[in-house]
Amino acid sequence: MVAPMTDLASPDRRDDAAYGEDHRFPCTQCGADMRFAPADGKLICDHCGHEEAIEGDDGPWGGEAIVELDYEAAIRAKLPDQEMEETRVSHCPGCGAQVEFDPDTHAKECPFCATPVVTDTGAHRHIKPKALIPFQLTERAAHDAMNRWLGRLWFAPNGLAEYAKKGRKMDGIYVPYWTYDADTQTRYRGQRGDAYYVTVRDSDGKTRQERRIRWRPASGRVARFFDDVLVLASRGLPKRYTDALAPWDLSQLDAYRPEFLSGFRAEGYTIDLEEGLEEAKAIMERQIRQDIRRDIGGDAQRIDHMQTRIDDVTFKHILLPVWMAAYKYRGKSYRFVVNAQTGKVRGERPWSWIKIAIAVILALLVAGAAAYLYTVYGEGGGGFGSLAAPETGKTG
Repeated sequence: MVAPMTDLASPDRRDDAAYGEDHRFPCTQCGADMRFAPADGKLICDHCGHEEAIEGDDGPWGGEAIVELDYEAAIRAKLPDQEMEETRVSHCPGCGAQVEFDPDTHAKECPFCATPVVTDTGAHRHIKPKALIPFQLTERAAHDAMNRWLGRLWFAPNGLAEYAKKGRKMDGIYVPYWTYDADTQTRYRGQRGDAYYVTVRDSDGKTRQERRIRWRPASGRVARFFDDVLVLASRGLPKRYTDALAPWDLSQLDAYRPEFLSGFRAEGYTIDLEEGLEEAKAIMERQIRQDIRRDIGGDAQRIDHMQTRIDDVTFKHILLPVWMAAYKYRGKSYRFVVNAQTGKVRGERPWSWIKIAIAVILALLVAGAAAYLYTVYGEGGGGFGSLAAPETGKTG
């Protein structure tokens, strides 16, 4: 069992007096808003075509060091002010997501579930993102990936696939995650099982070799340093979708700069730091159990007790890029997500009950035809498989 951390306070607080930061970058040529273009890695003005490199970006995604933050300082609200920020977010009444909208937008559909949302005027104080993976897939590429995925679903309604292919705009969302680093030491007690074989005789008199396990006590200690244990910090999407978008190449993380958010939205985290650590502990425990089994050795292992000490916990708040589409089709919402780093697609699988009914009817017809042919030709002694052999005889 991973040792808990208790008597600590959450850093999440609301402060309506503060003013939110706008991620807007006016074009130096015409004054229109610029956006980050994934294909070019630059800020681009759609109005006049002017381009600007992102300041400080000296590599594919920059080279600034990304520093971990101390967990205990965060939960005691002792982080430096520069590690905190306040943004204006809107709370979706449908799925609970907190999404940052343009300050000039007063009503919008939630990108997670297509529920109409009226923008909030409140400010949300939270831990500032430390790093992000910039969008690497364009919207067109994400749309193509989603359509290919829909095309492989045999029982999807044709109307939904056609509706999706009409090119409705997808939303580029930076989804919040926590990463945790920790140094762990675990003491354990268990049993090591070594296999041996004995000869046994069955009731029919035949003998065979039977595998058995000889158990003996085992105990010891294992240690492991965990680096970047990734935990979703959002409730906006079902976890099964976001988990299915893995793996993420976190070596591509770039130090957070608001320029990367230009033209996209960022979701505020709704799973706080402490709750995220509990999930991280569960992930760590699964790995620690594997380490213990390797340490015990033998052919089989039993773990009777384990006690883990966790030290030097650090964390980062990071943003990962996702293209999202939420469609309402015949009164039902369908959500699709595309990993904007790899192009991997997941979503709610739509079913066409007409297609399923047709498939069942066809299967029954085929089965009925096969049974009829077997009855007529298989049992009658003639037919396709039972041609009579020519007679042979002796000549006198």
